[in-house]
Amino acid sequence: MRQSIPSTMKALTLTDSGPLLRTDYPVPQPKAGEALIQVQMAGICSTDLQLCAGYKGGYRGVLGHEFVGTVVQAENAEWVGQRVVGELNSGCGACDLCLRGLGKHCRARDSLGIIGRDGAFAEYLTLSVANLHRVPADLPDEQAVFTEPLAAALQLLEQVHIAPTSRVYLLGSGRLGLLIAQVLATTNCDLTVIGRTPAKLKILDDLGIQTRIGDVETLATLAARPADFVVEATGSEAGFRLSRRMVRPSGAILLKSTFAGGLPNFDISSLVVDEISLIGSRCGPFAPALRLLQQGKIATNPLISARYPLSCGVEGLERAGQPGIVKVLIQVSRVE
Repeated sequence: MRQSIPSTMKALTLTDSGPLLRTDYPVPQPKAGEALIQVQMAGICSTDLQLCAGYKGGYRGVLGHEFVGTVVQAENAEWVGQRVVGELNSGCGACDLCLRGLGKHCRARDSLGIIGRDGAFAEYLTLSVANLHRVPADLPDEQAVFTEPLAAALQLLEQVHIAPTSRVYLLGSGRLGLLIAQVLATTNCDLTVIGRTPAKLKILDDLGIQTRIGDVETLATLAARPADFVVEATGSEAGFRLSRRMVRPSGAILLKSTFAGGLPNFDISSLVVDEISLIGSRCGPFAPALRLLQQGKIATNPLISARYPLSCGVEGLERAGQPGIVKVLIQVSRVE
């Protein structure tokens, strides 16, 4: 029986005055090639908090891009009823970048809850069917909702070869850093995670991943043994400068977080002299992320700090921005 779709819905929007919960937001209408998805659960990430703080050119609309939901409308009836997660970037499909398989870098792209497309903190969203991935039946929503950030963490392994003999320093133990650490650990590399919050580092300690508090003495000791790869996941200028200090000549710095502002007085020529590679890293592959989650190889339960219903989404955003909080989930709806 065809599900009745309402004309309006609850949605957590970003306005000129800040986050606002709407109860009368129009339900989006799917275009050709798109599906209408009833959102079941969504995750708050640092990008959502940055958008609330004014990042990315004044985005206004429904926030959120980490989600799991059920397709309720699609041109291809085989998709209807499927529980899915989705990639956030949609390219134009016709430009040179899209035709070369670089649609996530399309200059005319939209990005779910970030650029030009309403996001997942709502009862419904639309997304291209080409962006959707079916969720295994035995994978709970609370784990499936981590697919997008885990895929972003996996992108590192798509870009560089990290061997068991590689020494890797990961700077940052925040929302993304805790997933990156677990991904890097699958390579059996010589990994050290450097952070400032003991409670977050303990999550990794309990998983058998080596961690260190980033005090002055520790940083000096580690810098004396520079790494082949340094992953910068703090999103701060200080983190970038520390990455440069911690990497060996001919090594690579992988930038996993965006940060506002420039790098005043940074010695760019030293990157040339020491032949340091700078690699930006963003969205990644969903299929292996789903496999790792289904196989139980990524611990997500210790990362969940709080859950809020969509009706309390503004409070959820406030909680997510508090020190020491990792992942806040928003329960949107339950599909029967």
